[in-house]
Formats: sequence, C-alpha cells, structure tokens
Amino acid sequence: MVTMDDVARRAGVTKQTVSNVVRGRAVVSAETKAKVDEAIAALGYRPNLVARGLATGTTMSVGFIVPTIANPFYSAVVEEVETLLEEHGYHLLLVTTRGDRDRAKRHLTLLSSRSVDALLVAGDRDLGAHLPLLEGLMLPVVLCAWETRPPDTLPVITVDYEKAGYLAGRHLRELGHRRPVVVAELPAHGTRVQGMRRAFATVGVKIPDESVYSVPESTSEAGYAAVQRVLSSGERASCLLTSTDAIALGVMEALRHRGLRVPEDVSVVGIDDIPQAVHAHPPLTTVGLPKRRMARDATELLLNAIRDKQPVSPGLSLLSPEIVVRASSAPPTG
Repeated sequence: MVTMDDVARRAGVTKQTVSNVVRGRAVVSAETKAKVDEAIAALGYRPNLVARGLATGTTMSVGFIVPTIANPFYSAVVEEVETLLEEHGYHLLLVTTRGDRDRAKRHLTLLSSRSVDALLVAGDRDLGAHLPLLEGLMLPVVLCAWETRPPDTLPVITVDYEKAGYLAGRHLRELGHRRPVVVAELPAHGTRVQGMRRAFATVGVKIPDESVYSVPESTSEAGYAAVQRVLSSGERASCLLTSTDAIALGVMEALRHRGLRVPEDVSVVGIDDIPQAVHAHPPLTTVGLPKRRMARDATELLLNAIRDKQPVSPGLSLLSPEIVVRASSAPPTG
C-alpha cells in the first residue's frame, strides 16, 4: 500500500506538507501543491480515512438531509456540497425525506447516532416539525433552502423566496400584464406567491385566491393538469406565473396542446432556472436561485465549525435571486 511517506519522498517535501495538501487545512504554495498532487496521482495514493479519523477524532463524513434528488434544484445543491466536501477530504452521507415527516425523523435520528461530524439540512417541508431534535444535536448543524419562517436558534443560509416571487411578478407587470394567474405548490411555496401578489399590488392588481391554482408537487405533470383546470374555469389569463420551472414546463406543454401560443397568447414565467429551462420551447423566462452559492456557503460554515470544534452561531443569511429573461414572456396582445 502506498503511504504518505512514499508521496513525500516522490514530491520532495515533508510528510506534514503532504498531510496539509490532502486535508486542505493549511496554506500550501501552488507549486508545492502541484508537486504533491502529481505524486499522489502517479503513485495512486489513497488516504487511510479510518486512521485519519482515529488520529483527529473525526469521522470525516457529513450528513445531508434533502427532500428529494428528483428535483433538479436539489440535485444541483447535492452536487455542489459533495464537490466541496471531497476537496477537503470528507465523505457525504445523503438521505432523502420524500415528503414523509416520519421518514425525516428516522433519518435525523440515524445520522446523529452514526456520529457524523456535522449535519446539513435542505428544505423545511419535512423537518420543520423536528426543530427541537435539530437544536439538541451535539454537532454542528446548518439549514439551507429554508422557505418558511426560519428559526432563530440555528444558522440558516437560504434564498429570498419572497423576492423571487416578486421579481417574477414585477417582470410581467412591467410588460403590461394585468390578468395574472398563479400555479404553485402550496403551502410549500406560499412565500413565493406572496411576492407575486406584492408585485402586482403596486399597480392596483389583486391576485385573488381563485386565481391561484394549487398543485401537490413541483412536476411538469402537475403543471400540465393545472392548466386544464385553469382553462376549464373560464379564466382569461394573459400570463401564468409558476412557483417552479418544472411546473412551468408542464404548463407550456398543456397550453401548446390546447392551441395556445407562448408568449403570443399567454406569457409564462417560472422560478429556479433549472438546466431544462433554457432548452424549453420557447426558452423559459425564470427567476434564477443561487443554489450552488447557497450550497457552498452552508458547507463552508460546517467545515469551519468542524475545524474549530465549535457549533455554528445562529443567524440568517438571505441570498438574492435574479430574473433571467428569455422568450416565454412578452407584452400582452389584444
């Protein structure tokens, strides 16, 4: 088995320098790091994580609880977290709640008993009821992608979802739309709908409850079915705002099948900016959420807490979304 001493001899550095490069916990010059990386690659060195854990008193693993990986939003967050952890020599232990609060509680209990070094929690829909458990854990905990009222007892790094809804509504309002309809996953995305309503209220346009169509999940199938309800109701919408891009893609497909053109007959705007949005027909106007930055900020908080052997202080960090204008939105006609 190739050892750290072997790598040090090949690179012409000390064993401690190799350790610093592998652990990513000390400043090493770019030239020295390149020599060590070359030696590691040439020799096929793999760190002994068990030995490292015994030496440092850590498991070199971070638990991550997410609602699902089927949603492209969470897939991107998971990828970013895993990438950053790997850069620092940590492993990711990923579990999904799948919309089940009991499953979420079981995973929370399991991860804490498996002695991970820290815990990251994305999304509040399944774990909001288990905040006392999270607060009582004797390890660093950070919440991200938290959409309902964030707790003041834990660190939270999330997106300004109300602003995301506002930006979507403001874009359509500025184009001249005055007959909006909303399709949203409720109650999960209620904050986004509040923002949409605020945007139109500035020009005296109220979005009544009957013009807000609730769907059970953020999928294109749910968006497609919602459009059938919208058209059957006789609603004369000039634009459709959706709480996610996945819903918007189904909305556009349903409109197309009913002979309606986007954006000539109906403008459509989503929220997320998932990869499929730019390849939609037409490309989808959306509100981009800084999901990868959120993932990195939350992970860096945890890594610093592990390094300093200190809990993360409570606090709220709100990241700002941005409108991404494409071809699915235009001024109303007629």
